[in-house]
Amino acid sequence: MTKFVKNLTQRNETYIFIVIVVLSLMIQFRSGQFFTSNNIVDQLSALIVPGLFALGAFMVIVSGGVDVSCPALASLSMYATTRILVDINYQGGIFLPIIMSLFFGAILGAINGVLIASFNLPPLIVTLGTSSVFKGIMQGVLGSVQIPVIPRGMSSFGAASLFIAKNPQTGLTSRMPVAFMALVIVLIIVYFFLQRTMYGRGLYAVGGNEISAHRAGFNVWMIKFLLYVGVGMISSLAGLIRVCMMTQAHPTNMLGMEMMVIAGVVLGGTAITGGAGSLTGCMLGTILIVAVQNSLILLGIPTFWQGLFLGLLILVGMGVSALQVTRATKVKGPMIKGAQS
Repeated sequence: MTKFVKNLTQRNETYIFIVIVVLSLMIQFRSGQFFTSNNIVDQLSALIVPGLFALGAFMVIVSGGVDVSCPALASLSMYATTRILVDINYQGGIFLPIIMSLFFGAILGAINGVLIASFNLPPLIVTLGTSSVFKGIMQGVLGSVQIPVIPRGMSSFGAASLFIAKNPQTGLTSRMPVAFMALVIVLIIVYFFLQRTMYGRGLYAVGGNEISAHRAGFNVWMIKFLLYVGVGMISSLAGLIRVCMMTQAHPTNMLGMEMMVIAGVVLGGTAITGGAGSLTGCMLGTILIVAVQNSLILLGIPTFWQGLFLGLLILVGMGVSALQVTRATKVKGPMIKGAQS
């Protein structure tokens, strides 16, 4: 029991969970509305798109990189998909839009993968560049404008709900979107690949030490390439879901989400240097970011303070990651000296 408690106190997930509980209690004490069924459903609904982005960002950070192109990639993918379907007057269901979006996401992600894996370029620099390229293609080549009416199959999917929660005190209702199941399914798939396959082991190995991973027999090029293809597909799915839930396509409303997503992943204990992190921490950190972003109004705090709080969380997240790296270095130092002697 003592060992179990000690392990809990050494994990970032424990402290993030405590912060979430304390924050929730503060909001509940101030507003009396946080733990109502409709607010919980609203929070989970708001988690869908950031949660999908966070899963992609988590895998990239575990591999030792940082991807800041996900929102731009998602925007281009969803806009191209929606534009084509609107132009051909598509009247079918959601299956074709999903396939098209995943295809575009895979192609765009492959661009990142080839540049990073083949030329060994820094992922942050590459994705900064491709982010601008994706935005330029969307705004320049495609001439992006807001699409107020999307195909019926997409809007029907966005409006579909698993159930509806009602607040007995205020009479307000909130629906749990069917799209929430997409987050659950992707989370299960990512967990399976990371924890139950050699690819997942290879991804952690590459993030820990790329040279050692290569010597251990892992195909580093293939791991990196498939990583960015997969992240592109997850990001494009997030973009499509965003459009379906909003029932309109706005080409720029996802741009700028990358720092919020990365902050949530790092807050959850994922080492910014790669090789360490858990999906539990990733999701808890993202939940904390989403809770702060969507609950300030319940505390009576003006929405323009959101940027301040999110900025502080980003600084805290980066500080936690830096502290982890420092501790790991101190632990490895004596071990290396002992091995040399």
